[in-house]
Amino acid sequence: MAPKVRVAVIGGGGNVGASIAFSLVAMQQHVEILIVDMNEKLAAGQANDIADATNLSPAKCRLGQFSEVGDCDIIVITAGARQMPGEPRSELMGRNYKIMESIVNNIQPIKETACILVVSNPVDVLASVIQKLTKLPPSQVIGSGTFLDSGRLRNYLSNLLKISSSSIHAYMLGEHGDNQFVGWSSATIGGIPLLSNEIIQKANLQEIEKSIANKAYQIIDAKGSTYYGIGLHAAMIIRSIIGNEYKVIPVSTYMKEYDTYMSTPSVVSAEGARPMEILLSEDEKAHFLAAAEKIKGMCNQF
Repeated sequence: MAPKVRVAVIGGGGNVGASIAFSLVAMQQHVEILIVDMNEKLAAGQANDIADATNLSPAKCRLGQFSEVGDCDIIVITAGARQMPGEPRSELMGRNYKIMESIVNNIQPIKETACILVVSNPVDVLASVIQKLTKLPPSQVIGSGTFLDSGRLRNYLSNLLKISSSSIHAYMLGEHGDNQFVGWSSATIGGIPLLSNEIIQKANLQEIEKSIANKAYQIIDAKGSTYYGIGLHAAMIIRSIIGNEYKVIPVSTYMKEYDTYMSTPSVVSAEGARPMEILLSEDEKAHFLAAAEKIKGMCNQF
């Protein structure tokens, strides 16, 4: 039997990190999961709870130490300040930068072939920060990006059109934040442009965009944080890396054209993430550029 891939979840004591770890177990992934957190008691509790499910899975889960993280194949970063009700993701930046710097210092040296998945917000900015701090190739540092947002969009369209979400190819693009937008020009159902659909032609596209962008705030207002949705979506990104699946996923990755990390459909494999070219209208290109400038502006503060 091949040795297990080692996945470290930094911030694994929290709801998001624990949800990612449990999702990997439930997905029957052949991995060893290390739960790492500054709050070691909480991390141990999460690790032991998740480990109770591993008799039904090839996965293993245990408490890990920061000194072990650098030797892991995949490093997931969920640690950071919690987003408060009504707080834009962008305002988390100052609080989270120092946390990211401390994490990188504590996990050195990092294996050259490691892939890092950043889930902490603002994810596009922090993915860029982590890449610069670790000096890993940009393809090996990935942000969870708009994968979850795109899932919310597909669910919305599925309910509206009465078509399975798996048959709808549509993405939220740009920034995983308030300025994300739908790539309507590239959206399809069964190869047919979504904009040619009669129901979509009568729909208020701006209201749909706004509804998707605000979904997280509704959940945070109701229960304090989001974790189940992002947990499974992040685990799917990890599965694509582990299995070398070359799956197209809208993650935050470095785009040379814009010289920044952006959320865009990318090919995710054991090599990391490779952004794809996507069809955009002139208006959508303007939205994309505006998102790039905002993300770069935030990155340049540090």
